[in-house]
Amino acid sequence: MNLLIPFDRLSEEDRPRAGGKAWALSRLGREGFPVPRGAVVPVEAYRAYVGPTGLRERILLELNRKPFEAMRWEEMWDAALRIRNLFLKTPLPESLRAALFAEIEGLFGNRPVAVRSSAPGEDSAGASFAGLHESFLNVRGASAILERIRLVWASLWSDGALLYRQELKLDVSESAMAVVVQELAEGERSGVAFSKSPVEEDVSLVEAVWGLNQGLVDGTVAPDRWVLDRSSGTLFKHIEAERSEAVRLAPEGTRKEPLLPELRNRPPLEDGEVGRVWSLSMEAEKRFGCPQDVEWTFLGGRPFLLQARPVTAGAKGEPGSRAWNLSLRRSFENLKVLRERIEKRLIPALVKEARDLSGVDLDSLEDEELAKVLEIREEALARWTKVYWDEFIPFAHGARLFGQVYNDRMQPEDPFRFIDLLRPGRMIGTDRNARLEEAAERLRQDPALRSSVTAFRDGRDEGDAAVFLEKVSYELGKDTDLALSGQETRRRLAGFLLEMAARPSLPKRSGEAREDLERAFLDRFQGMERTFAEELLDLARASYRLRDEDNIHLGRLERLRNEARDERLRRSGSGNVLSGGEAARAESNPIPVRPRQMVGSPAGPGLARGRARVVRDRRDLLEFKAGEILVCDAIDPNMTFAVPLCAAIVERRGGMLVHGAIIAREYGLPCVTGVPDATERIQSGDTLTVDGYLGIVVVHDPE
Repeated sequence: MNLLIPFDRLSEEDRPRAGGKAWALSRLGREGFPVPRGAVVPVEAYRAYVGPTGLRERILLELNRKPFEAMRWEEMWDAALRIRNLFLKTPLPESLRAALFAEIEGLFGNRPVAVRSSAPGEDSAGASFAGLHESFLNVRGASAILERIRLVWASLWSDGALLYRQELKLDVSESAMAVVVQELAEGERSGVAFSKSPVEEDVSLVEAVWGLNQGLVDGTVAPDRWVLDRSSGTLFKHIEAERSEAVRLAPEGTRKEPLLPELRNRPPLEDGEVGRVWSLSMEAEKRFGCPQDVEWTFLGGRPFLLQARPVTAGAKGEPGSRAWNLSLRRSFENLKVLRERIEKRLIPALVKEARDLSGVDLDSLEDEELAKVLEIREEALARWTKVYWDEFIPFAHGARLFGQVYNDRMQPEDPFRFIDLLRPGRMIGTDRNARLEEAAERLRQDPALRSSVTAFRDGRDEGDAAVFLEKVSYELGKDTDLALSGQETRRRLAGFLLEMAARPSLPKRSGEAREDLERAFLDRFQGMERTFAEELLDLARASYRLRDEDNIHLGRLERLRNEARDERLRRSGSGNVLSGGEAARAESNPIPVRPRQMVGSPAGPGLARGRARVVRDRRDLLEFKAGEILVCDAIDPNMTFAVPLCAAIVERRGGMLVHGAIIAREYGLPCVTGVPDATERIQSGDTLTVDGYLGIVVVHDPE
């Protein structure tokens, strides 16, 4: 079997096994375009790897925990990380490795190369997969190239690639990957050109940076942009960038360097060179019969084409769409800027606005004044909800980026071991729970107070209970959107605290394991790499912490809006006043067929057995009993005060970074997320076994 096919030996018949990128480069080279020499590792090599090693079956197992079309992006990210870890820990079969090693060494020796994806269907008019698979620059030697080939194969199952396959309704069981290995052209200027702009029909675009193209492609180096008439190449305008950095070759891979002072005031291309690049893009369009997005670099005054693919539009899309989900994948540099804005400006402004809006006595307002206050609070909630989606949610990628770096370097047995490194010393939710635990401890230590609270719960004499419960209500109400006023709600709160007091105090968690993990991780890096690893870890911890706190901050605004809305409803006499502003969901009709075993994603290791408590309304959490298993659609940080009573958590929504999974790991609880129809198929009182290692929930027959 020929496992490395040079570009000049590829034919039209080889396209299905070589992939779109390799086929396009081979055709450009044959037709006289300047293309660096290269070869392709065809899909047969990928299949010879995933078949005999059992990887194919394990990949399909990860992607069939629930119907693929129903998987959410968070669940795909989790599956992608687990699959990538399988590739990292599964060596090539020796016969395959020996054959590839010999052919790669014979063709490329120790010359620097680029290793890139070339999946069948990639870079076609119907499915571009642009930017979704891995690329590696400045790789030297057959052993290093083979390692990068494995990572490119793994990127066939990246979260972005899975989202794209879901959108196009592609059969994941048939997916395979070819890989391009191409001599590296270390260009002085690089960029992309669109023979037709993705957003304007009549113009072409040329973008350029000093150095290599990587900074432009990943968004960390801003390019100069030229807008040209599509039919004639006449220059309409030149939009200059703030030139300060360039991506250059490092001893291994690439690095970003300050731009030389004499280059900062010079555009990367002169006018005549812009025209040469535009002409290349138009020639490529003629060859392929559709507008082309070409990547190029200037080497020794001559432009080389690095790849060509059909132009596709790049709209951001609405929250939840594939385009929007892909926009969440941010670079390290982008995340640092985003963190600065969130921590220094956005969070303080959100907290201040909630505090300012809360200083209004609704009872004292006339009806018109109340209507105006409601309008102001609704506008504030809508504005900050947009900030949440545009700024806070993308910052969660900091934890995901760290997870990939950690796994690539450490190759742990558990692909989510890195999360133990991210647990912050303090979070708003756990601080609130600690205050509740202090209240429960008072009840354990003070029999008279416990007796008073018990009497209050049962509708008898209050005694000292009123003052105690007032204080606890204040502490709990600060960080949740539960309305804790009213005698009946206070009685339920009394029962909840007595339930907490009836079980033993929670043990203190040691930070020693986290310190050991941190030391082991950082010791794998030296010099500038270690500085980067330290900065990435710090950023990832901030990202992880925000996943707990952003909803709490936003929940304060939601609670203020709800209070004003409920007061207005009360005055209107509609009778639809709801504690916390949230209507209780109607009970669904139980499915006639009783489930025996349900499969989701493992999100918190451990095993637990107990009775289910299905929670459809946050107020139901006050009825929670110690040792029950919380089953819900999704936990948000406003609900996590009940978690210390749980034996385990089961959620319909999935993902290792959803709030239920985060808080479950804080308390060492088994957790399974992404269980389809969990709140409909499980009934309160069912006996469950939750396996947080395998992601399985067993529903037992009634005793």
